[in-house]
Amino acid sequence: MSFNKISFEESLATDVIAAGKCVDCGTCVAVCPFGCLEYAVEAPRLIKECKVCGICAQTCPHYKWSWSKAENFVFGRERKPEEEFGIHRRLAVAHAKDERILKSCQDGGATTALLSSALASGAIDGAIVAGNNREKPFCPIPKLATTNDEILECAGTKYFYSPNLLALSEALKQKKGSVAFVGTPCQIRAVRKMQMAGLKRHVAPLKYLIGLMCSECFMYEGLMENHVRGRLGIELGSIRKMNIKGKMLITTDAGVTAIPLAEIKQYARKSCSFCDDFSSELADISVGGLGLDGWTFAIVRTEKGEELFSNAEKAGIVKVRDASEETFALSLLQKLSKKKRQIFSTH
Repeated sequence: MSFNKISFEESLATDVIAAGKCVDCGTCVAVCPFGCLEYAVEAPRLIKECKVCGICAQTCPHYKWSWSKAENFVFGRERKPEEEFGIHRRLAVAHAKDERILKSCQDGGATTALLSSALASGAIDGAIVAGNNREKPFCPIPKLATTNDEILECAGTKYFYSPNLLALSEALKQKKGSVAFVGTPCQIRAVRKMQMAGLKRHVAPLKYLIGLMCSECFMYEGLMENHVRGRLGIELGSIRKMNIKGKMLITTDAGVTAIPLAEIKQYARKSCSFCDDFSSELADISVGGLGLDGWTFAIVRTEKGEELFSNAEKAGIVKVRDASEETFALSLLQKLSKKKRQIFSTH
C-alpha cells in the first residue's frame, strides 16, 4: 500500500492538533512504523525526526475525513437522509442473564455479555476495552482482556477518555488472532481508516467492532478531582457507580448524588465538539443506555455484528426484545444524533 508522503508536521500537527481537533485516540502513535511519536494526554508529540511516510495522516480519524468513503467501505453504500442514526440491520434492547455481569454493568450489561459469549465460544481470543486505573477511580486505561474475569472487571461506563487503540500493540505482541474492539465513535472511525489504508498487520486481529454511543467525554482532573471531590466533598474511592440519565448520577454507599449536566458541561473535552457521530455509525454493533433502566439499546449494523449478537442470543447469554416499542429511547437516539451533527456543523 502506497501512501501520500506527507509529514506529521504538515498534516496532523497543523490540521488536527493546532486546530483543537485531536481526541488523543493514540492511532498515530500506534501505527507509526518508525516510533517517531509518543502518546501524551493533550496530543501526541514527536520524539524523533518524522520519516514522512504519511501513515499517521491516513489513519487519523479527524484528518481529511470522508463519510462517503467510509460508509461505502463498510456497508457498500451511503447513509440515506432518513437513516438518522446510520445504516443498520436490526434494533434491539438486551440485558445480560449472568448475575455477576448484572452486578457490575452500567445498564443492561449487553456489551460485557457479548464479549463473554464470544470468548467462551472461541469466536475471539481477547477484547480491547477500557480498563480500570487502580490509583484513579473511574479513570480508564486501555486494556487487552483475555479472560472472562478480566472482561467482567472492565464492565461499566467510564465518562473519561481511554486511548483504547494503544492496546492494539499488546494484541499484536501476544499474537492474538481474533479480537473484539470496544470504543468510542472516533476510535471506531480510526479503525475503519486503518482498514481502508490497508494496514493489514494492525487490523488483522480486529474481528468485531463494538461502538459506544457518546455525546462527549470529560476531563478527569476537572470533573472528578476539582468538582466531585473538591466542590462536592465526595471521596472518589467511595464511588460505586457513575451514570448519566438526564443528570450525572454518582452512587456511593451513602446514596445517590445528582449533578445537573449544565453544571459539568465546563469539564467536557473541547475536541468532542468536532465529532458528528453520536451512535458509532461505523461499528458492527452500537450500544448505549438511552435512558433505559436495566437494558442496553443495541444497533446491529453489519453482518459481523449480526453474527456476534445472534450467537449470544442463541446461547442464552442475553435476553433480547425488539426495540420498536421503546419510543422514548428511539426518540432520544434521533435527537442526540441530530444534535451531534448540528454542533459539528457550527465549526
